[in-house]
Amino acid sequence: MLVAASSNLPALYSFHSQSGAAPGDKSSVKTANPAQAGGIQLTEEQQRQVDNLKARDREVRNHEQAHLSAAGNLAVSGAQFSYVTGPDGQRYASGGEVGIDVSEVAGDPEATLRKAEIIRRAALAPTNPSSPDQSIAAKAAAMANKARAELLNLQKEPSRNGRLIDLTA
Repeated sequence: MLVAASSNLPALYSFHSQSGAAPGDKSSVKTANPAQAGGIQLTEEQQRQVDNLKARDREVRNHEQAHLSAAGNLAVSGAQFSYVTGPDGQRYASGGEVGIDVSEVAGDPEATLRKAEIIRRAALAPTNPSSPDQSIAAKAAAMANKARAELLNLQKEPSRNGRLIDLTA
């Protein structure tokens, strides 16, 4: 089974607000950094949107990197992002996910337990785990509990080693 740990945090920006500035009013127009915005002039509101988008982009990328780093070899894909285009024409990451293998290790509850612990740590690695991240962590905890129960059952089964054999005949 494959699951994606994702960052589905609420958007921190809105494109629906309009500036009330008159077309010739230079006091409300700010020139964006030409290297970043291609020389586009942005209103103060648009610049605030760009600043919010940049902050969101950093947050999403850091969130997904935390999943990826903690997942180690259980990650089956790099971070994949969804994007929005800002008023400056640039694309900013608004959400993302990292594919993680969450299948049990067949016939090896000890390995499954170790794997479940890694999955749980990976899901909770970001500073603010999302609801899907917390759900994955809960499923990993359930997988770990199942593996622990299997290990206990294996320990309870009588071993054939050490049994006495009647050799009198």
